[in-house]
Amino acid sequence: MDQTFRQDSIPVSESVDKSSVLEIRPLRLLVPVFSPPPNASGAHFFCVNPYGPFPSEVTPFYPFFGYVGSQKHPEQNPQTPVGVPNQTAGSGYSNPITAAVQIAPYRTAPPTAQVNGDTSGTRSSGRSESQGGFAEEDEYSDSQNHGAELLSSFNMHISGLEDTGKSKRPKNKSQKKTSDSQETNVNLSDADVDSIVNNILSSFNLMEFNMVRQADGDRKSVGYILLIYDLLRRKLSQFEDTKEATAGTIRRPDLKASTVLTNKGIRTNIKKRVGVVPGVEVGDIFYFRMEMNLVGLHFPCMAGIDYMGLKINREEEPVAVSIVSSGGYEDNVEDGDGYVLIYSGQGGNIFRKDKEIMDQKLERGNLALEKSFHRGNEIRVIRGIKDLATLNGKVYVYDGLYKIQESWVEKGKSGCNVFKYKLVRSPGQPEAFMTWKSVQQWKDGITSRTGVILPDLTSGVENIPVSLVNDVDNEKGPAHFKYVPSLKYSKHVNLVESSAGCTCRSGCLPGNPNCPCIKKNGGYLPCIAHGVLVNPKSLTHECGFSCLCPPNCRNRVTQGGLKVHLEVFRTKDKGWGLRSWDPIRAGAFICEYAGQVIDISKIENGDEIEDDYIFDATRTYQPEDYLPCIFNEAAKIPFPLIITAKDVGNVARFMNHSCCPNVFWHPVFRENKEGYDVHIAFYAIKHIPPMTELTYNYGSVLPDKAVRKKNCQCGSSKCRGFLY
Repeated sequence: MDQTFRQDSIPVSESVDKSSVLEIRPLRLLVPVFSPPPNASGAHFFCVNPYGPFPSEVTPFYPFFGYVGSQKHPEQNPQTPVGVPNQTAGSGYSNPITAAVQIAPYRTAPPTAQVNGDTSGTRSSGRSESQGGFAEEDEYSDSQNHGAELLSSFNMHISGLEDTGKSKRPKNKSQKKTSDSQETNVNLSDADVDSIVNNILSSFNLMEFNMVRQADGDRKSVGYILLIYDLLRRKLSQFEDTKEATAGTIRRPDLKASTVLTNKGIRTNIKKRVGVVPGVEVGDIFYFRMEMNLVGLHFPCMAGIDYMGLKINREEEPVAVSIVSSGGYEDNVEDGDGYVLIYSGQGGNIFRKDKEIMDQKLERGNLALEKSFHRGNEIRVIRGIKDLATLNGKVYVYDGLYKIQESWVEKGKSGCNVFKYKLVRSPGQPEAFMTWKSVQQWKDGITSRTGVILPDLTSGVENIPVSLVNDVDNEKGPAHFKYVPSLKYSKHVNLVESSAGCTCRSGCLPGNPNCPCIKKNGGYLPCIAHGVLVNPKSLTHECGFSCLCPPNCRNRVTQGGLKVHLEVFRTKDKGWGLRSWDPIRAGAFICEYAGQVIDISKIENGDEIEDDYIFDATRTYQPEDYLPCIFNEAAKIPFPLIITAKDVGNVARFMNHSCCPNVFWHPVFRENKEGYDVHIAFYAIKHIPPMTELTYNYGSVLPDKAVRKKNCQCGSSKCRGFLY
């Protein structure tokens, strides 16, 4: 029998914004949603079954409203009309409520569920802890157990940022309870996030991410999205560092940044697909799972298996599109040559201490992998490798396309059945994971680096050796020079600015209002964790000689020498170059430009300098559409600075020019015994995989300077054809 509702009690389903969130409060703070019936004594609160019946004063809400015929509970007595008062019932409403329904907080789905691509009706799932599997982790793994739920709370918190003009809505802090029943706060207000987002986005020559670019990306759009994401994540992290930490607070700027960009439509490759993802290249690295989500490489924020539904012979079946292998499962091993991966299935409660370990089932991700084995479709493989700079972090390396060659079931270490899949890498792809393996073998002394001329070019000056390598021709090395780790001034700069140092004996801490060094940097420490620079545009003031903070102070990032294992190598057509054995994250410090500062008066008198190892801070930089303006503009330096590294210098003298660089230079203001010096520090523009050449833009000379131009050999598609 059809149920009878008031016409205005059921919203039209098409007009409902399913991303909206109800305000959640404890039951003790709620008041009755409708008045008690006449002659009722005491407080009266009814818990209405979500399927109905509904009193006339109660309106169903999402997700329990729908078509009229769908509002009937499966076991509801069809003989009793809904909405007709039962005169024998003491409450005065339609039918007595026979069973109480537990009220649980309602949150919107995580961003990955909203924008997980076209799954064609198949529920995407994978190896995640919430499903009895292992949660793949990044550097925020200390709170990763709450990852899926936190995504939901972040979405509540900033879901209205898509239209920044609507920032006057109530600012509610999202709250949830952890498994320990400890209250957790996400304490970044909408106004704070909105201001940060607008400042970041205003620095970009933003391309229009229309439907076409969102559906299918390219190298340009993928690079732009990752740049925006990381700059936003860094700024949110810097802002949160200034807030006093409170018990139960979980800080996840990576998730917040991802949610903001998702709400604004700044993402690409939004539909799942089998095979190559446009704009993502084999060997690309990611430090956060949400980076892979935003560019469409791997959608789940925690699960290791991503899959989609394909219609085959009018029936839909799941097929795997990508997997993340981080070595978390006990049986996750790889074959000797690195081109074969033995991958364990999901489930079985292997890592759940609160549940009994059981046999894995042929469902969800396991079923998708099995179907892909029989179909023979290619699967994207992302390798999770330990990030040595963090406690539990991972670096994710896209290792290209694989095919499942074999599948079977075997007993795991737990004694239960585990699904196993043998994946073989498709031939003809660039090296990725194998490069990492080779570097690790060099470090461990298992194999020797071929072509080594000198094991340490610095002769022990640097804490980390810098090898000199030539596996191209017979050149025995560069011209002789003296290795020095820092800049040499013939005379120091005297400035009016006060030279009072800080008294932070334990190191400068974010949010300390009394630290003079933090005040010089606008109230923030210029670098967040791992020495990552937040704002490339402003001059950085580091702690100096008169400061009482220790050498490992967070405001002495550029003073500790090299942070990564570098190599000077012979290129095919550009002489000597510089690259790193280690991965370098975006914004991380690499090295400074060491050498001798040239007296500017000599240049003003017309003295010509014939030197291939010149750094000129007075050069200009043409805007490039692949970089935000913060990387295109020359940083403000209080005086002209020109450095020669011909006779004395460090590894920076070997860094070549590129019209599409992966490194940028940044001025650092540092106090010494006699005054102030400006040092030139180099930071990564984007994540840089191991064995990738490090390059920066040399810039262009001013029009009034006559300098012999040289042909550019950078090989970039954006190459302007000449240097200077």
